[in-house]
Amino acid sequence: MPLEIRPIEDGDVDAVVALWLSCGLIRPWNDPAADIAFCRKSREAALLVGLDPATRRLHATAMVGHDGHRAWVYYVAVDPGAQSKGHGKAMMAAVEDWAKDRGVPKLELLIRSENAGVRQFYESLGYDIQDVVVMARWLDGR
Repeated sequence: MPLEIRPIEDGDVDAVVALWLSCGLIRPWNDPAADIAFCRKSREAALLVGLDPATRRLHATAMVGHDGHRAWVYYVAVDPGAQSKGHGKAMMAAVEDWAKDRGVPKLELLIRSENAGVRQFYESLGYDIQDVVVMARWLDGR
């Protein structure tokens, strides 16, 4: 059954955080509630949720934001009990549509190097490895 995909609502936050925890997406330096709040206040970002239309149960998420040139996708998650049903593909299609609707020509994402299965998933959707080095600097004193 296809997912109902829509922007996050107030009542979804706890279920989203629980899903991210069950999928191993949370790291000690990321506060998921703060990430959700930051995304929700931005006009250049969205957190999409995928619900089972029959049960209203949350099965998937994807966060997307853009700077006008590129869109970046984060927190793509599918409930471990609902994987291999096309939900990840549906969430990525919704993310791509969101970016296209805003005229953003390129979508990018980061994958942890040890996560070969996720890399294969994105390759199956037509994503490829870019010849770039990602650099970062914490601005909050970490």
